[in-house]
Amino acid sequence: MRLRSGAFASSCLLVEALGVALFLRGFFPVAVRSLPRREARGDPPAEPAPPGPGMVSNWTKVPPPLFKKVVIVLIDALRDDFVFGSKGKQFMPYTTQVVEKGTSYSFIAEAKPPTVTMPRIKALMTGSIPGFIDVIVNLNSPALLDDNLIWQAKAAGKRIIFYGDDTWVKLFPKHFVEYDGTTSFFVSDFTEVDDNVTRHLDTVLRREDWDLLILHYLGLDHIGHVTGPNSPLVGPKLREMDNILKKIHISLLSKEEPSLPNLLVVCGDHGMSETGSHGGSSEGEVHTPLLFISSAFEKRNGPVTQPELVQQTDLASTLAVGLGLPISRNSVGNLILPVVGGKTMREQLRFVHLNGFQLSKLLQENTPAYEKDPGYEHFKIAEKSHGNWIKLYLEGNNSEILLNLGKKVLKQYLEALKTLSSSLSKQVAQYDMYSMMVGTVIIMEVLLLLLLSVPKALSSRAEFDVPLSPPLFSLLFYLMCLMLCAVHVIVCTSAQSLCYFCSMSWLTAVGVMMLISALMCGILSAIAKIFENSRLPVKNPVVSSSSWSEIDVLILAGTIGHVLSLGASSFIEEEHQTWYFLINTLCLMLCQELCRNHFLLKECDPQHSTTVKQNFDSIGEASECKNIDIPAAGNSKLGKATSSAEFIKGSDKWISLATPWIILICCRLLRSLNQTGVQWAHRPDFGHWLTNSEHKPELSFLAAVSLLTIFFLVQRRCSLVSKIAMALGLLGVYSYRAAIGNVIFPWQHDSKDISKGITEARFVYVFVLGIIFTGTKDLLKSQVISADSCVKSTGLWEVYSGLVLLAALLFRPHNLPVLVFCLLIQTMMTKYIWRPLKFDAAQITIMHYWFGQAFFYFQGNSNGIATVDISAGFVGLEGYVEIPAIFLTAFATYAGPLLWAIHLLCYLSSEVCRNSAAVGHGCFCYALMRSIPVAVYIVLVTGLRYHLFIWSVFSPKLLYEGVHVFITATVCLFFTAMDQNHSHRVQH
Repeated sequence: MRLRSGAFASSCLLVEALGVALFLRGFFPVAVRSLPRREARGDPPAEPAPPGPGMVSNWTKVPPPLFKKVVIVLIDALRDDFVFGSKGKQFMPYTTQVVEKGTSYSFIAEAKPPTVTMPRIKALMTGSIPGFIDVIVNLNSPALLDDNLIWQAKAAGKRIIFYGDDTWVKLFPKHFVEYDGTTSFFVSDFTEVDDNVTRHLDTVLRREDWDLLILHYLGLDHIGHVTGPNSPLVGPKLREMDNILKKIHISLLSKEEPSLPNLLVVCGDHGMSETGSHGGSSEGEVHTPLLFISSAFEKRNGPVTQPELVQQTDLASTLAVGLGLPISRNSVGNLILPVVGGKTMREQLRFVHLNGFQLSKLLQENTPAYEKDPGYEHFKIAEKSHGNWIKLYLEGNNSEILLNLGKKVLKQYLEALKTLSSSLSKQVAQYDMYSMMVGTVIIMEVLLLLLLSVPKALSSRAEFDVPLSPPLFSLLFYLMCLMLCAVHVIVCTSAQSLCYFCSMSWLTAVGVMMLISALMCGILSAIAKIFENSRLPVKNPVVSSSSWSEIDVLILAGTIGHVLSLGASSFIEEEHQTWYFLINTLCLMLCQELCRNHFLLKECDPQHSTTVKQNFDSIGEASECKNIDIPAAGNSKLGKATSSAEFIKGSDKWISLATPWIILICCRLLRSLNQTGVQWAHRPDFGHWLTNSEHKPELSFLAAVSLLTIFFLVQRRCSLVSKIAMALGLLGVYSYRAAIGNVIFPWQHDSKDISKGITEARFVYVFVLGIIFTGTKDLLKSQVISADSCVKSTGLWEVYSGLVLLAALLFRPHNLPVLVFCLLIQTMMTKYIWRPLKFDAAQITIMHYWFGQAFFYFQGNSNGIATVDISAGFVGLEGYVEIPAIFLTAFATYAGPLLWAIHLLCYLSSEVCRNSAAVGHGCFCYALMRSIPVAVYIVLVTGLRYHLFIWSVFSPKLLYEGVHVFITATVCLFFTAMDQNHSHRVQH
């Protein structure tokens, strides 16, 4: 079967996407689990038996509750410095007074990544550490089936009321006697989401028909996503939360019974980074305040001290004890002892023993050699000491010795709890190695097949025979299928843990085995053909021989260097530095090439300029088609050498020589716009300065100039209708940003009448769709009705222009210069570098890929989840709509690579004098450049799966790489669709 290189590359990427999906499903594991929830309730353990005959403890039940009513106020994205720092003193005076001088205990709770809402709610209520894949299912939270505090409270007859984020309603369906959920994903809403919670407060605080009240406020998180932690909107929101806490606290005190006090818990699910987002592992994202406020505690006096650091998972155990409930079976948290510090020594020992017994039980069910675990050994020692203390207590010994012995036992228990929790946290998940291996094999086979196909795929015809029949009907293929099926049966029947690939239907599993076998046979067939061809005599050794240019060496060295850097966590955290270095080096190399072609080659060949001038003039006449920039190229090595020192008269020559330096200046300015990575992300940048409310006029001026420049750079390639639509669309972009308060009009002196900007955004969407529809119409016309390359080029440029308009709408105002410089660099490289130097399609493709990667980081992205701007997914939407929100968020995140990829297609398709296989070459090289780092990184991640930074550094990067593969597969399919008439032209 004959395949074009573009179609072959697209097919390979689709297969690779399957392998990546299977690997991701196996890599992001399922956390350690105890018994199912329905079996979780059982008799609690009795106190340790005292030594000696005939002595038995009389305390065998769960201790009674310590508090009558408990109110949990969860303020989404509440950073610890919002309460304990200067903002807390300024905007939360009542809370600050209670923390410093009231009856309260304050802590800093550390959350584990990923710091997004749904996994953190799971951690708070179950005490377990959710799997990293929960960051994906965060958008569609299924019901929580694990043993948890809410289920235990409901089973014990507690009446629970909830108001706030509807994630709770999805996680705990039918658990609340009353609830009112609000969507958490419409981040443009700062007030209604909180007002919807507060409006119930006065009524519910007067009632007595509840035991547990949970309030989840979202406004602060939404402000952070849209405007950042230093926004002037943060202060009023904190003051609003302070007034709510004051109201709840006073109400609880007024209805309190002396025998059984009430408890107010204030916490955050996660914090926020310096950019206002979350999901990563920076200090601002993982540190949240945790306050316990109750009259049962002693009034604080003395100097204010730094709050103690505890784990977020500790809350579940502490609340279970406070409510008189069994501790969740899957909890890895420790009891926060000061909360029960006012109780008798026997009660305190009983509480920590229950916690230790639960942790040791969980360890037994997940670790075969649990008896050798240091935490288990310490717990048994503490339990034995506890038994001796019980003996003294039952004998009626009330001396100081008994109290001191009790403190010693308590200390032993706390050390055991800490060690047990640490051991369980380290083995919190089990990898699905079989699914990972199957996915890795598919990915590596695809990469090997792409590498073996390079000579044929990049040939002048860009076509080659794919020998399907011999491999598919060979004995080797069937033997491999049988062998793999046998391995599958053995693994799935002997696996002790759940395996995703084993849970698939047999038909699907056999299909995957046949795919692996076919790929392996194809690889062996390709290797055999290479050896066979190597033995044949070379017909024309002069023509077939080729030498590597400096650009080729740089491309190879850069690709290898980048791939090798993925094995180090520091290089992944600061990957943007790698791409900045590569494109800077590329610009210097291009400067050298331009100097050589403008000066050295011209001096060596005095007749060269006249020949090239005639060639350039003829190409220029051919390219005057609807104002489209159509560069020229030669079809052979000789043509490339002849045209590479193209004569450029007057200022064009010097502009061409200055272009690499102008690009370097643009890249330096872009680096100053957004600090990204980890090490220097906290440093102030120009973007932070612009987004400060004091500099709104400057931001407005910059946004207006940027939008005008975008129109100037894009409109000259569009039809008149598209030019008008682009102008109106860009005006709508500015109107949208003014409507939501990011920028102001010249006649506007303040940000009054701030809205969600839904009308303005939808106004822009109309023009985006109109421009893309116009371009699509031209593409269909060129593909179906006529083969006019001018019509096709116009259609591609208009589709590209529509995507530029969409990016301008989704980008935050301070990021619009990124879009301007992207268009400017593309325009200058097209006219002054790629045209005179006449690089081949493979070299131009790799340059596009490098710049696309660099612009991914110029946008402010990083390899951490916190830099994903989810507010882009809700532009123009009244509520959360899953598919549009995911599409818009993905487009805004990967706008840099996408725009450079589509520009590559526009550029290669518009070159009338280039080899007609150029688009196929570009598609193949783009697929290869994406496959190499993904395949190598997956192997590295598998080997480093027990690395200290696997969840904070390597796993987020793996998610980015996986999504990038799916996006690249979509782009390559578009390349293939645009190259469908290649087979008709390649004959000429």
